[in-house]
Amino acid sequence: MKISCLQENLAKGLATVGRAVATRSTLPVLSNILLESDEGRLRLAATNLEIGINCWIGARIEEEGRITVPARLLTEFVNSLPPGQIDMELIERTQTLNLKCARYEANIKGLDAAEFPEVPTAETIGGQNNLHIEADTFRRMISQVVFAAATDESRPILTGVLTQFHQGTLTLAAADGFRLSVTSADVGVDLDETASVIIPARALSELSRISAAQEDPIELIITPQRNQILFHLDDTDLVSQLIEGNFPDYRQIVPQSYNTRAVLSTQELLKAVKVAFLFARDAANVVRFKMIPGSELTPGQMIVTGTSAEFGDNVSEIDATIEGEEIEIAFNARYMIDALSVVGTPEVALETSSPSSPGVVKPVGGSDFLCVIMPMHLGR
Repeated sequence: MKISCLQENLAKGLATVGRAVATRSTLPVLSNILLESDEGRLRLAATNLEIGINCWIGARIEEEGRITVPARLLTEFVNSLPPGQIDMELIERTQTLNLKCARYEANIKGLDAAEFPEVPTAETIGGQNNLHIEADTFRRMISQVVFAAATDESRPILTGVLTQFHQGTLTLAAADGFRLSVTSADVGVDLDETASVIIPARALSELSRISAAQEDPIELIITPQRNQILFHLDDTDLVSQLIEGNFPDYRQIVPQSYNTRAVLSTQELLKAVKVAFLFARDAANVVRFKMIPGSELTPGQMIVTGTSAEFGDNVSEIDATIEGEEIEIAFNARYMIDALSVVGTPEVALETSSPSSPGVVKPVGGSDFLCVIMPMHLGR
C-alpha cells in the first residue's frame, strides 16, 4: 500500500470514525482503525461491534493495500503534524505503516487487516426500505429524544429509540422510566407497511455529530433480517445493530387531559430553572413550579423555586398565561432543562393535572414534540 493524502483530510476522517473505536475489548484489533485503498479514495473504518463507521477521503493511490493501526496513536500523531501532504507506505513483511509529512516521520506497527471485522457499507449491506430524510429535520428530531433514553443497561430496550415510519410520518420515542420524549415529522416517505425498529440512542447521537455539516438528505437502509440499520451520508456510512424486543406502548403514558396549563416564554422558563438548579443540585435536583392563574387586572404567574438546606434558596417569577386551577408541582431540574433546551419555539406549554401527576412539556405553535416528566415528591 502506498497512499498520499492531506493532513487536514486525514485528521478529519480519523475524528469521524474514532468514536466507534472500542475502548475496552478482548479483541486488540477493535482498538485499531482500518486504512484501505478504495477506488481512488482512502477508506477509514472503525467498529466496536455495536456501531461501525466508514469514512472516505480523497487520496492519491500509488499501490493498493489495507492495514489496521492503533487508533489513538495514529490520531494523536496525525493531529500533531503540520498541514500538508502525508505519504503513507505499508511495509508488508512487518505490518508496519510508515508515515512522512514535512520533516516528520513515524513507523506505526499494525495488525493484519484480515483480522478486522467487516464494516458494511451502503453498497454491501444489501438492505431494503431505503428511505431518504432531510438532514436538518432528522438532526432536530434526534436532539429532541436521545436525552430521554436510559443509560442503564439493566433494561436494554430503554437504551434505544423507537423509530417508526407510518403513512409518510416519522416518529421517534425514548423513555428511561422517569420521562418520555416523543417527536414526529412528515418526511414524505410512504411505505407499504408500518416500519418499526429500535435504534441505540448512542448510534443516533453519533449520527447527529457526524452529519453536522450534511445538507443532502440522509439515506436509511434496514437489512432484510431487521438486525442492522445503515445511515448513508456524503462521504460517511454509519451502521448500527438494532435492539431486539418490544418497546413499551408510550401512548399509554401520555396524559390525555389536564387541569392546569401554563404558556410562557421558553427562554425565561429555561433560565429560571437553570438558576433554581444551582440550589436544587444539593437537594436531589428538586425544583418547585407554582402556577397561579391571573385575573382581568393581573397576569398569571409561574413561580420557580430551588432550595438547599445547606446553602439557601432562590425564587424566580415569570409572567404566564395560566388556565385552570392553581397548582404546585415539583420536577427534576435536569429533566426539565433537557426538555426546554430542545423545544425550539419562543413559547412553551406546561400541562399537569395534580402534584402527583406527570407534567407535559410542549412547544407552542411548533413541531409535533412532547416530553412527559414524572413529578417528584413535595416535602413540606
